[in-house]
Amino acid sequence: MSIIAEKIFAAVKTLPEQQAAEVLDFAEFLQAKMAQQPHGNREKALATLDRYQGLYDGVPFNREELHERP
Repeated sequence: MSIIAEKIFAAVKTLPEQQAAEVLDFAEFLQAKMAQQPHGNREKALATLDRYQGLYDGVPFNREELHERP
């Protein structure tokens, strides 16, 4: 067990059951958030890249001209 985990365990041992349950809920929330975010963002970015794959031919463009086209 890491030093931080040991400190958390020592602190939680002294709490009443309800507050200890709140700490556990928060820790589980952080785990779920961590597990979901990197994967979700990566998949979303890759899907966007796949959608536009091969559409840009490398020719420089003028942004103002893009807004004026029909």
